[in-house]
Parts: sequence; C-alpha cells; structure tokens
Amino acid sequence: MPRCFWCTDDPLYQAYHDEEWGVPSRDPRHLFELLLLEGAQAGLSWITVLRKRERYREVLFGFDVERVAAMSDAYIDTLMQDPGIIRNRLKLQAARRNAQAWLRLDDPVALLWSFVGGKPKINHFSGRGDVPAVTPEAEAMSKALKKAGFTFVGPTICYAYMQATGMVMDHTLDCDRHASLRQERPA
Repeated sequence: MPRCFWCTDDPLYQAYHDEEWGVPSRDPRHLFELLLLEGAQAGLSWITVLRKRERYREVLFGFDVERVAAMSDAYIDTLMQDPGIIRNRLKLQAARRNAQAWLRLDDPVALLWSFVGGKPKINHFSGRGDVPAVTPEAEAMSKALKKAGFTFVGPTICYAYMQATGMVMDHTLDCDRHASLRQERPA
C-alpha cells in the first residue's frame, strides 16, 4: 500500500500511519497523550517516541491528566532512571507543567480545535517538499499554549501535533490514506 514519504517499513510506524496519524480526535485523554509525546519527541525521531509509547503510558498513569499534574519531583527523579522512556528532566517537568496548564483550561479540546475552526483541514500535498513544518495556525496554537503556561509547544511541535490528531490531514496525494475520508476517533 502506498504511504506518505516519511513512513518507513517499520511495522510500528506503518500501524501509526495507517490507523492513527491524521484521524480526527476529540478524545481529551488521547489529545493530552499526543501533546506530551510530541513534546518528548523534540530533537528526536518520532519512531523513537513510538517505541517508548507503551512505557510512557505505564509511567504516566495512562495519561491521566490529574495524576500527571500531581507528579512529585521525587517521582520525576525515579523516571530519570527508567530506560523505557526518554530520560530528559526538562521534558518530564514539562509533562507535569503541561498537565497543570491543561487542567486550568475551561475546555482544552475546544481550544485546540479552534485553531482549525473546529473541523479538520484537509490538505492536498503532493509529496516531501510540499508539506510545511509550520503554519500560521500552528504559530497561533503555540502562542496561545505558551501564554496558558505550556512548554515544549513551539510552532513545529504544534504543527506535528495538529497532523497527528487529525486537525489537519496531511497524507500526501500519493498515499492511499489521502483518498479515504477519515472518521473521527470516538471521544
């Protein structure tokens, strides 16, 4: 099956591409999970994060936002010893800070989706050179999230997040996934 240029022959990557990436999600826990994982990915490859995702789910309480927000410094110190995750203190502290910021929002799902007018934006890129790393919508999301107290939410991370959560659908024209209309993940 033809896939987007970035998808390798790794089965984990292919499953992510085929089943999750670009599928609109309004599930708060899933949106929170991907926000933290996109931040953890900063400076690394996405496959690195995908390979550690299950361990993140374990140590971050299934991405229960209230429990992540309450993580102690001692727990973060423990996580720094866990080879199953990306051991970066700033990223782990950002997970806690982002959870706290998430909880302060009236409606995080509505806020996040507001940057695309509440519905998926379907793009028609032909390949590698067409897909942007940043868009004005991602810059606006980044600015709003930073103002709300989030970290590791620069415009590039925000655009990758928008792609991952189906706020934008960037499967390229030569990808079989582009042709299919995407169904939203259940909330």
